[in-house]
Amino acid sequence: MATSQKSNDKYRRILDAAIQVFARNGFYNSKVSEIAKLAKVADGTIYLYFKNKDDILIKLFEDKMTLIIAELEERMAGVDDPLEKIRIFIRSHFEMVRDYPDMAEVITVELRQSTKFMKEYDNRKFAEYLNVLSSVVREGKDRGVIRDDVRPGIFKRSLFGMMDELSLYHVLAGERHKYTADEFAAWLGDFVIRGLTAPDKKN
Repeated sequence: MATSQKSNDKYRRILDAAIQVFARNGFYNSKVSEIAKLAKVADGTIYLYFKNKDDILIKLFEDKMTLIIAELEERMAGVDDPLEKIRIFIRSHFEMVRDYPDMAEVITVELRQSTKFMKEYDNRKFAEYLNVLSSVVREGKDRGVIRDDVRPGIFKRSLFGMMDELSLYHVLAGERHKYTADEFAAWLGDFVIRGLTAPDKKN
């Protein structure tokens, strides 16, 4: 048990160190040795858990997406209104961008630098994340609060595209832009809900 806990601790330290190194240096300019040094493990220890630098990036993404999905489902659990669940989804995304800037930079910027991730990786966690949205849309349509002509598959990718672009802008512009992540979440939430709401449910 103690050995397992120690092994898990090293794995988590490596992932946490990778977030910092990738965010600071960029994926291509980062070295596995830098990650090992920050995680306080030997260089060779990295390869007990990961095949290479691309594998670190992919495992990092899977790990963080698992946590994000679990937290999202927990926040939605006690909510009855499908439209409010959409707001929660949007707010949760931008709160992650606000509260974990290094992780946000890795997810929005550095993942795109990995050819293996973009072309070869079967991105099941991302699909699971987006499917939270499509299931909420279907629920809303069944209950008559979301327009019947909204297509869940198109909507989930469209909404993520908007959130991703605003997140990318927020990460790259830093303090040079005048909008906060909270303002992005509030504006986008209002915009999307107005477009989704069934005509007979609008004020």
